[in-house]
Amino acid sequence: MSRPLTTAGGVAFLRTPEDSFAGLPDYPYAPNYIEFEGLRMHYVDEGPRDGPLALLMHGMPTWSYLNRHIIARLVEAGWRCVAADHIGFGRSDKPVDDGWYSIRRHRAAHRALIEGLDLTDITLFCQDWGGPIGLAQAAEIPERFSRLVVMNTWLHHVGYAYEPDLLRWNEMWRPSGFFAENVPERVSLGWFMMISLGHMAARDLYGIAQTGAYPALTEVGEQARRGYDAPFAGLGRPGHAGPRRFPLSLPFDNPEGGAADDQARHFETLLGWRKPIHFVWGGADKTFTEAWGRDWAARYPQATFDLLPDAGHFLQDTHGRRIAEIVLGHAAS
Repeated sequence: MSRPLTTAGGVAFLRTPEDSFAGLPDYPYAPNYIEFEGLRMHYVDEGPRDGPLALLMHGMPTWSYLNRHIIARLVEAGWRCVAADHIGFGRSDKPVDDGWYSIRRHRAAHRALIEGLDLTDITLFCQDWGGPIGLAQAAEIPERFSRLVVMNTWLHHVGYAYEPDLLRWNEMWRPSGFFAENVPERVSLGWFMMISLGHMAARDLYGIAQTGAYPALTEVGEQARRGYDAPFAGLGRPGHAGPRRFPLSLPFDNPEGGAADDQARHFETLLGWRKPIHFVWGGADKTFTEAWGRDWAARYPQATFDLLPDAGHFLQDTHGRRIAEIVLGHAAS
C-alpha cells in the first residue's frame, strides 16, 4: 500500500513511518532531525558531547545504518558520532520529483547540518557519494575539520578514469536498464545490497526479477537486508527518486547534476590539505580500486593507507569495527 504524499514549500515528499525502523539489529539510535528547505533531514547523534567528533557520511543506496558498527566502536572509545541520512534516504524525507535532487543540494543540506549543530574539530568519515558531498565541506569550510578518513570514493577531476563497473552501474539506471525497470517493483535495494555484501550472487538478483523467488539468506544477511530495505518500505517507485538520481548524477554522464566543476575544484583545493588524512580502502572493490586509492593517497606526504584486502565497496558494513580501530590508532599516534 503506497503512502500519502505531503507537501512543504511546494515540494511533494514521502515520509517513512517510524515503525519501519523498529528493532533494527545493531541500530539502537534515537532519531534527531533538522529542517532543510522545509524537509526533515535525519541524523544520529551519539556519544559524549565533549568527546572527539566524528561525522560519518553514506552514499548510494545506503543510509546511516551503514556506519552502525563504526559508530558503536567510536562511542565505546568516548567519541561523539554524528551521521546524517541524505535527503531521499534513511529516515530523512523523500521528495518524489527526480529533478529536486542534485549533488549541490545534498552538499547544502550537510552544510546546514554542520553549521546548525556548530560542529568543529571534525574527523570526517566518507565513502561512495559521501566523498563528493563530505570532502566538499572540508574544502569549503576547512576550519571545522581536523582529520579526513577517505574510504572507496573519488572526486571527479580531469584525468580521472571511471572503471567499467561504474559505467555499467550508470547504464543499469537509465531507461530500460535493469534497475530502472525492476526497482522497486521486483527488486528492492536491500536485495541489491546482498550482492555487494557477499550474501548472494548477482545471478540471484536476476532470478528474483525473473521469477519472484528469493534465495535463502543467513540470519546475518536477512538482518542486513531488512536494515537496508527499511527506509523505502511501502513507498513504491515515487519514494525511490533519491536513489534513482545518484547513479544518473555521475559527472561523466551529468556534469551539471553531478557538480563536475565543483568536484574538480574541491579535488585541487584538497591537494593542499596538510592535516591528517587516512585512506582506508576495500581491496575487493571494482568500482574504486586499490590502485586508485593508492594513487590518491600518494599525493599527500602525511597520508596513511590501510588496505582491507577482502573488503568490498561497502566496507563500513563488513569491516566497521576494524575501520574504527584503525582510525583510533592513527588518532592516538
